[in-house]
Amino acid sequence: MKTNTKYIFVTGGVISGVGKGIMAASIGAILKAKGLKVSMQKCDPYFNVDAGLLNPREHGECFVTQDGAETDLDLGHYERFLDEEMTGNSIWTSGKLYKHLIDDERAGKFGGKTVQLVPHVTGLVQQTFLDNAAHFKSDVHIVEIGGTVGDMEGQHFIEAIREFGTRVGRENCLYVHVCYVPWLSTSQEFKTKPAQNSLRDLREFGIIPDMVVARMDVDKLVKAPHVASKLATFCAVSEDAVVLMPDAKSVYEVPLNAVKGGVLAPLERFIDHGDPDMTQWEKLVKSIEANPKEEVKIGLVAKYIDNTDTYLSVTEALKAAAWKVGVKLKTVWIDAEKATEDDFAAVDGIVVPGGFGVRGVEGKILAANYCLEHDKPYLGLCLGLQTAVIAAARRGGVKKANSEEFDASKDANVVYIMEGQKGKESTGGTMRLGNYPAKLVKGTLAEKLYGTTDVVERHRHRYEVNQRFVKEIEKGGLKISGTSPDGKLVEFVEGIDTKFFIATQAHPEFRSRPYRAHPLFEGLIRASKK
Repeated sequence: MKTNTKYIFVTGGVISGVGKGIMAASIGAILKAKGLKVSMQKCDPYFNVDAGLLNPREHGECFVTQDGAETDLDLGHYERFLDEEMTGNSIWTSGKLYKHLIDDERAGKFGGKTVQLVPHVTGLVQQTFLDNAAHFKSDVHIVEIGGTVGDMEGQHFIEAIREFGTRVGRENCLYVHVCYVPWLSTSQEFKTKPAQNSLRDLREFGIIPDMVVARMDVDKLVKAPHVASKLATFCAVSEDAVVLMPDAKSVYEVPLNAVKGGVLAPLERFIDHGDPDMTQWEKLVKSIEANPKEEVKIGLVAKYIDNTDTYLSVTEALKAAAWKVGVKLKTVWIDAEKATEDDFAAVDGIVVPGGFGVRGVEGKILAANYCLEHDKPYLGLCLGLQTAVIAAARRGGVKKANSEEFDASKDANVVYIMEGQKGKESTGGTMRLGNYPAKLVKGTLAEKLYGTTDVVERHRHRYEVNQRFVKEIEKGGLKISGTSPDGKLVEFVEGIDTKFFIATQAHPEFRSRPYRAHPLFEGLIRASKK
């Protein structure tokens, strides 16, 4: 099969969380800096159809794509590193694959044939590679394989990428294996045996990698001259294809570290397209490494403070805004279940992020109320808008104001279930998901921040502001500053007598980039700085 697209497959070994997603995104960023069109995809072994119902404490945030897919947080890394919007087909879980095949089998599309792992499952996996590359018109399509090599649940993905090399030509496929090389303090040396075993597992599947990325302890890297040669000797790769990657203070240093570590040699053998222009990344790292004197404390009022990955895009958006403004950011985690006014008084600005469920909601309402009363900079995201509206309605006379999600009382449901969604509250895929347009009111803070009255933001929710209570909400200190184009849905609210109080029904954090801060987050940082 002839192809004009090159494919890169990134696998991992030794331990989970070794950094495959960041490394894959970094390789993509380097190739894009060479002027190539790059797309990315993740294959995840778990049997959930999507990430919508996964516990965020265990799996981190649920990232939402432009077309409304609820996905793994790695797609957020892809978007931030490549500045390209992914789609629902940019991630395929085992559950999604098998559901697709079973639906086709039940519909008679296999004509009575026996449906098997090979060729049907592996064939469908390979078709997703081809479809994505065609959709994005990619020069290079990068695929990250979730989990570690040798995991029973991910073997169909490994077999699929092995077969794919034969299908499109081995010269069109680059296999990258990311592994961990631990430092043993007792003997004061790096141990390559776990990485060797991981690579042996990969070879047993019939894949000899073209590049090995060894994650290592940065403090001990000076003692690692033998690691590359040892891995090359025992793992059947050339020494210049072994890239030693130290831990970085920021993930945005990784593209530059990869170039310094020697990633260009194996990449240029695979696709020669000139030197990458890493200027953008050099400027970004320089701004990250700057040590501004002025510090801004932002309180993040959240219920999952024991796993900060739950709010990864929010914290990354705050960092990007701080780098843009030129201040040192200190994120203060405020437990929504235990929050007090003293917690709010101790920070310069407050963010209330999205979420589901009643736990911690009263603390978030308290945060919004405090900011309205004390003119404290406030940014509400999704649920953060809803809790702000509830706080304002209570201040405006609806003493028992609440969301229908938490209290079904009809006479005070200032936030209510969307029409057409009743009875589906406990199921996945029933929300307003993905990119939606909004129309901002001229002369508002929202319009000033965006610099336009027409915006598009990502959404993930099913409850809306009940406009029957607009008078009470306005009496409580908030006004509607943005709606859906038809005016039926509230998209933005902001303080009437405050310097910076704004909330959106959307998740603007998903559209922030490390080198292009989102205007809402930049506005919060600037207001908090003052």
